[in-house]
Amino acid sequence: MSFSALHPEILASFGVFLACIGLVVWMIILERKPKDSFNTRLLPTTPIMLVSGFVALLALVHLVNVMGIHTGR
Repeated sequence: MSFSALHPEILASFGVFLACIGLVVWMIILERKPKDSFNTRLLPTTPIMLVSGFVALLALVHLVNVMGIHTGR
């Protein structure tokens, strides 16, 4: 498979990677924001951050594999 930066598989993987990194950053900002009241937040930031970080890692490995570097066995 020849490398092309505009290949749909690369664009989709890069889009998922950027979206997940953005979600992780947004969850970090929400966690660090000081609370104004004693109400609990309805958004569980830590599990969302962990899952989106894992998906970002998988997307990054997929990008590396599509570019021709073999990961794994």
